[in-house]
Amino acid sequence: MTDEQKRWIDNASYEQLLAHWRNAPAGDPMFIGNTGKYYANVMKGRREAIGNEGHVKTSKKIGWDKAQ
Repeated sequence: MTDEQKRWIDNASYEQLLAHWRNAPAGDPMFIGNTGKYYANVMKGRREAIGNEGHVKTSKKIGWDKAQ
């Protein structure tokens, strides 16, 4: 994981993390190896922090077909 990747993950909102998760192309480096594990853990923590209602609201806001 590069310092730049870690900094982006650490500073991204849950909405930004979820949007990237949904819209990134296959093989995106943010989801490979240790970076991918870190990304998933941070995203999981942010989702737990906002709760199910917050997740649903964010998910609907992002949708499935919007580009980042």
